[in-house]
Amino acid sequence: MVPRYSRPAMSAIWAPENRYRIWFEIEALACEAMAELGEIPKESARTIRERGDAAMAAFSSVDLDRIDAIEAETRHDVIAFLTWLAEKIGPDSRFVHLGMTSSDVLDTCLAVQLTQATDILLEGLDSVLAALKKQAFAHKYTLTIGRSHAIHAEPTSFGLKMAGHYAEFVRNRERLLTARAEIATCAISGAVGTFAHLDPKIEEFVADKLGLKIEPVSTQVIPRDRHAAYFCALAVIASGIERLATEVRHLQRSEVREAEEFFHPGQKGSSAMPHKRNPVLSENLTGLARLIRSHVVPALENVALWHERDISHSAVERNICPDGTIGLDFALARLAGMMDKLVVYPEQMAANLESLGGVVHSGEVLLALARAGVLREDAYRIVQRCAMATWTKLGKPDGRSFRENLGDDPDIVGKVAPEVLDAAMDSRAHLKAVDARFRLVFGEPGPAA
Repeated sequence: MVPRYSRPAMSAIWAPENRYRIWFEIEALACEAMAELGEIPKESARTIRERGDAAMAAFSSVDLDRIDAIEAETRHDVIAFLTWLAEKIGPDSRFVHLGMTSSDVLDTCLAVQLTQATDILLEGLDSVLAALKKQAFAHKYTLTIGRSHAIHAEPTSFGLKMAGHYAEFVRNRERLLTARAEIATCAISGAVGTFAHLDPKIEEFVADKLGLKIEPVSTQVIPRDRHAAYFCALAVIASGIERLATEVRHLQRSEVREAEEFFHPGQKGSSAMPHKRNPVLSENLTGLARLIRSHVVPALENVALWHERDISHSAVERNICPDGTIGLDFALARLAGMMDKLVVYPEQMAANLESLGGVVHSGEVLLALARAGVLREDAYRIVQRCAMATWTKLGKPDGRSFRENLGDDPDIVGKVAPEVLDAAMDSRAHLKAVDARFRLVFGEPGPAA
């Protein structure tokens, strides 16, 4: 991922220094397990640990260059690292990687990196949840217009809209926890995964020390259905980010202006038009979501590897693992900040709610007529007639409100009391379920109206 969309903590997980540190840890733990089993001298395992730890602590660009130079000759990254490590450890290095294959190191390392990355992503989700809860409680009873097909439908609560996104990100957090558990898998089983040259207890030892589970049947690689499920989880989270970003983008439109991204002091929206305040954060999030979702197909295609192993998945994962996690980390941080500082305009929400002359209450009026004994089909025809009379003359000198048209309609006069119509036109009737919904989402109702 380009530096513009990278944050240091997540990027560090995918840096060569961290990768080589994990590689050494896997090799050292395997040696310690072998020593416990009496397969190699315990003194050799101690030497490997001490000299390897010292080498990794002093690791620098010189060491990176040395490994790269070896790889340029060997054309094999793990062998290049092992050769460099042998130079640091000395004769006892003959016990390093004993009976193991490259995938034991590569796949177990990837599991560690993905779990490290996921822990940062979970922190990002928690920040998003905190920002959404803040907005939901602040605007629990802030009336706004609900829209279907982008057209005014019926009143709702802006806090309830935020609560809906909060509930989605709670589900996304659960999905990510499930994906983390599935990806946190260790395989130290040797060539084609048969343990022909390794005691399975070595795998158990390494897995326990690294906080991983063992892969039941690994072939020579950990099966890639685990990784495919992981990237599907990231994609679903990205889609949730885009859904919320799209909402903000719409609400910030000049014709709507019910909410907008915080505009920082000194910020400029356009090089040509000084008045512009553009939804650049939410638009950026939409783009990042597209990129993260694009990783799903290659991750799924990685599942169908040949026989016990091929490396067609390798180039894919070297790209999508860092890019997917770094990109989502950046997106979650940006979303959390955007929603925490979101500027909300309740007065504009109220104005938009009433901007169509009250026709948004047509559903309540329809129910009121039905309860008064009017057949539903007749009630629909009456209400639609009055609504269209208002709709088609909005802003015109002879325009009348929906309530006025209802009050003079011959099919309503004498059948429905005026106070019933007035009650049907009260937007607060749409807040009746807010407390119950908040209890379901947050476990508490929040502030009273």
